[in-house]
Amino acid sequence: MTDSFDVIVIGGGPAGYPAAIRAAQNGLKAACIDDWKNRDGSRAFGGTCLNAGCIPSKAMLESTELYHRAQVEFQAHGILVEKLGLDLGTMQKRKGEIVKQLTGGIGALFKANKVEGLQGRGRFLGDGKVEYTDTGGKKKTLTARHVVLATGSTPIELPSVPFDGKAIVDSWGALEFDAVPGRLGVIGAGVIGLELGSVWRRLGAEVTVLEAMDQFLWMADEQIAREAARHFKKQGLDIRLGAKVQGAKKGKSGVTLSYEDKGGRQELTVDKVIVCVGRRPYSDELLADGTGVTVDKRGFVEVDEECRTGAKNVWAVGDLVRGPMLAHKGTEEGVMVADLIAGKIAEVNYEVIPSVIYTAPEIAWVGKTEAQAKEAGIDYKTGSFPFAPNGRAKAIGQAAGFVKIIANKRNDAIIGAHVIGPMAGELVSELVVAMEFQASVEDIQRTVHAHPSLAEVIHEAALAVDRKALHGVNR
Repeated sequence: MTDSFDVIVIGGGPAGYPAAIRAAQNGLKAACIDDWKNRDGSRAFGGTCLNAGCIPSKAMLESTELYHRAQVEFQAHGILVEKLGLDLGTMQKRKGEIVKQLTGGIGALFKANKVEGLQGRGRFLGDGKVEYTDTGGKKKTLTARHVVLATGSTPIELPSVPFDGKAIVDSWGALEFDAVPGRLGVIGAGVIGLELGSVWRRLGAEVTVLEAMDQFLWMADEQIAREAARHFKKQGLDIRLGAKVQGAKKGKSGVTLSYEDKGGRQELTVDKVIVCVGRRPYSDELLADGTGVTVDKRGFVEVDEECRTGAKNVWAVGDLVRGPMLAHKGTEEGVMVADLIAGKIAEVNYEVIPSVIYTAPEIAWVGKTEAQAKEAGIDYKTGSFPFAPNGRAKAIGQAAGFVKIIANKRNDAIIGAHVIGPMAGELVSELVVAMEFQASVEDIQRTVHAHPSLAEVIHEAALAVDRKALHGVNR
């Protein structure tokens, strides 16, 4: 291994490893240092997303959704399932195999692109120097013309409900249960809480979600949030808003959570607790003193719009910096930085970063909500169309939800799009592209959509903005 590089990336998650690969593709000598360690002691690139977040959770969501559909929907298709059973061990094994394939693939990508993949801890010392501590504890000082900080984030732990790795767990631990909890408490009704709550509810757990805020899914459009709440209630998720958790006590009967809501002090006893109250930047011990890199009081590294820190030739990307903690946002920042280092023109359009909740129905959005458009003083118009009349949605038995489009009245530009329904995470991409290219509602109206397809609902929603929907009531 050489000691000198053009670019050293500290962190091998979805922001870090793409930055290293793109840097190498740009002809730069690149290294990526990553300190991820699995609970069995094995090492892997990919960070939280591939190892303990995005990928394993989606594998579990897919498996449990199939199980749920076999229970309640297959009969309507003429599919009779006798003696339906659950093999949680096999389900967990499948999840693990998917994770292993994808994380192993990063090593292959590094080799193909001539990136030096280094497992161990990286620490920025300043002046282009990085201290690398390998998995055996041996230290070495590396140098680079540019350093990219990409160490990601870690779950926030509530002081009043500390993790014990068994009865009280974080989002990673929630994916590793070896049995279905009879009673499950989830603290936090955000993206992670709803997804994990859905996984275990489908497998038979009695799930109660405690959310401190009074508004459900505050980050989503209000109409979408109302529709989502209705479906989650129908699925058996007991979501209690305005419930501020104050403590947890473990006993023979389980874990008793104490919380306060409008009715005063309350208690809830469950077998397992998942704490999903957000994530914080993982910047611990990342920087030596005097590097010139500024970290705010919440642990975020301060950067400009191009992810430059206050130190020369030092960059920071992904969950370590401002903006939504989304893997795809981090990836694009990593690619942007690698291109800027190579002297190319690059940017990230933060106005069109999509968000997705992979529940059933799925929820996805991009751009402004109606409330945000109103607050910004924009003279806007909206149109929405349900999946219920859509032929493809009926054929696959997933006709819940709708598409909503918000447009500027002045120039017809799409400023927000919101989907709740089947494959929402895929469907929203059409609207992301439309907004990236500053498309108007009329552009969507005049674009031919395949029939029968779920995407026709996007077409009808665009038509509904101007009260021209063809297959339903304009609203």
